[in-house]
Amino acid sequence: MLFDTHAHMDDRAFDADREELLSSLPGKGIGLLMNPGCSLTSSQNACALARRYDFIYAAVGSHPDAADEVDAVVLEEYRKLCKGNPKVKAIGEIGLDYHYEDIPRDIQQKAFRAQMALAKERKLPVIVHEREAHEDGCKIVEEFPEVTGVFHCYSGSAEMAKWLVSRGWYIGFTGVLTFKNARKAVETAQAIPLDRIVLETDCPYMSPEPFRGKRNDPGRLYRMAEKLAQIRGLSVEEVQAATMENGKRLYRI
Repeated sequence: MLFDTHAHMDDRAFDADREELLSSLPGKGIGLLMNPGCSLTSSQNACALARRYDFIYAAVGSHPDAADEVDAVVLEEYRKLCKGNPKVKAIGEIGLDYHYEDIPRDIQQKAFRAQMALAKERKLPVIVHEREAHEDGCKIVEEFPEVTGVFHCYSGSAEMAKWLVSRGWYIGFTGVLTFKNARKAVETAQAIPLDRIVLETDCPYMSPEPFRGKRNDPGRLYRMAEKLAQIRGLSVEEVQAATMENGKRLYRI
């Protein structure tokens, strides 16, 4: 069985067939699933899904694209969600995204720090989204040595990944790992210890080959397991077992 450590099943892309799809996942080899929030509303929806399905867990937080909503009121709502639902296992997804910069960098950084502080307070791991913001992302990580978690959909260098791993972090790989031009992802997957690797779909995004460009779903996580097995010279069964245990350790399940 596999652990999809990052799947947005509350996304509107699944509105037409969410229940049918979720009910089918155990039969497709998905034993556990983490649904992170991207805003207050999606965090509330993630918590609702976690209450309804035994194999689904939730994280609460505001993505960099929603950083401008993070204030004392929103942080208190996240605090209540953490206290009120034992299946909330992380703060996320939070972080920095400088690709489009629809939200100014200073606002993103303020929201990231505030949510890292919440994770420290609640003694929870974090799910970090970091895109084209490596230097600032690592700087903020250094400010919170007590907080660890996962850099999901990892896009940095192997050297940065090794630095994160040395500080207790995990690295998440999506369908990008299967892309023909995924040199950096492959190098990173080769360079870091197996016990610090988790697999994720980031669905409905990041569909792996040969499904690239189509709506992604957790049933395609097996492609990442197959690719990682190839990269590491392991059997698919060994990768499944290792990444399942890594995900459970990351989220303290």
